Amino acid sequence: MGLVNDMDAKSHSNVVTTSIHSPDFNYEDGLQPQKGSTQADVLDMSRMGKRQELQRNFRFLSIVGFIMILQSSWESTLLAASYGLTNGGTGGVIWVTCGVILGALCMIASIGEMASMAPTAGGQYHWVSEFAPRSVEKPLSYIVGWLALLGWVTGCPSAAQLTSTLVQGLILLKNENANVAMLWQTTLFIMLFLIVAVAFNLFLAGKLPLAEGIFLIVHIFGYFAFLIVLWTMSDHAPASQVFGTFTDGGGWGNTGLSCLVGITTPLWCFLGPDAGAHMSEELKDAGRVLPSAMVWATFFNGLLGLTMIITLCFCIGDIDGVLDSPTGIPIIQVLYNATGSFGGTVVMTTVLIVLSMVGTITVIAATSRQMWAFARDKGLPFSSYIEYVRPGWDIPINAIIVTLILSLLITALNFGSDVALNAIISLSNAALIFSYMASIGCIRLKRFRNEPLLPRRWSLGKFGAPINDAALAFLAVGFVMSFFPITPKPAPTDMNWAVVIFAFVIPAAVVNYG
Repeated sequence: MGLVNDMDAKSHSNVVTTSIHSPDFNYEDGLQPQKGSTQADVLDMSRMGKRQELQRNFRFLSIVGFIMILQSSWESTLLAASYGLTNGGTGGVIWVTCGVILGALCMIASIGEMASMAPTAGGQYHWVSEFAPRSVEKPLSYIVGWLALLGWVTGCPSAAQLTSTLVQGLILLKNENANVAMLWQTTLFIMLFLIVAVAFNLFLAGKLPLAEGIFLIVHIFGYFAFLIVLWTMSDHAPASQVFGTFTDGGGWGNTGLSCLVGITTPLWCFLGPDAGAHMSEELKDAGRVLPSAMVWATFFNGLLGLTMIITLCFCIGDIDGVLDSPTGIPIIQVLYNATGSFGGTVVMTTVLIVLSMVGTITVIAATSRQMWAFARDKGLPFSSYIEYVRPGWDIPINAIIVTLILSLLITALNFGSDVALNAIISLSNAALIFSYMASIGCIRLKRFRNEPLLPRRWSLGKFGAPINDAALAFLAVGFVMSFFPITPKPAPTDMNWAVVIFAFVIPAAVVNYG
């Protein structure tokens, strides 16, 4: 398998073929169960030439909670619905969501199989190094590592920004003239939530699995609470209108294209499934448990997300009025219109704020593990510092701290212009999708060439090739549409700058590799 050369710490791009026979690897120590590992975990880590440095505190239920909270399907459909409703309308966003769920399940199944073969915190870049042709495995694994990490790092301020927006929306609901939406105020809110999330990851890391299990329950009960309130207290549109209304609110000149642009709403709900893989070295019996957890989490989140977006489309009322709400958050206005109560709306929105905050904690955890793994393989500047795990802590403290620093630096751009911050954040989807495409594409190529795959305890069997193909087709559409703005002629503040930054990152990574 292709890993980064541990003997060349000064080069952050040198990828070589290595194994457990490396002179730096202690075979006897590597085969002893440590830190909550099973014998299968030990053998997986030994084959990959890795030491067990983190404590395996996660189990099936807690890792399911981790993935479901991070995806936050029903919450995300409520919070990001404006994109799909503008481009596609109620019918467009519902039917596109159905397609996205099917594509996401194929993607998750493909990723899960690779995670069973190589359950490592490195995730996509490691899988590329395992499955890519020798001629491209080194540069491709390096580029995928950078893009996957960039996608996660930019996702941290994005998650905190969502929490901040919810808090500000509640204030504006009470007093729409309140002065709480200045750039510096928003920036400080985001920084506050980032610091709180990192503090949890540093000082309560041992409680993270328990917290994910608890908030999984909140995630499920919160779903039913919203469902009941919206169905019992809102006026309902006729089904023919809900499922049959397709609009081109963005002005693309074609309803089908507009619906595809609106894919942002459901796509946002199902990205980040690799989060579970990045926690695999903290999961007991990862090669067996992780794939099942990823698939079941996505399946149930898909059901929750689809039923919630259908519910919202039935109960939203005046779409234009909701989208133009002074709160800036359509679901807050929908809740207020339904309940007629400021107190009731506060309670319901507080559930979203809490789950969003837990989601930020989860994103920080996944990001830091991705960074730690890439640094362990000497893929980053200052890798020796970032990869260090302090004895007795059993968590990558330095990686968590660097994640915070980078997130705060990105957020600080908002002091000068929200255009700059949104430009960086907009890259997250495209970067992650590319990393999924590269890793799944590599294993699909091996199947096409009838080359042997690594042993795994969770296999797609004879359905592997068509599932990989479906995943790649879905990701290709998502990748292209992730560069589209909401309207064809956007102002700079509404522009999707991902294509510009993506076009810069790839050559920069190649130059740094060389």
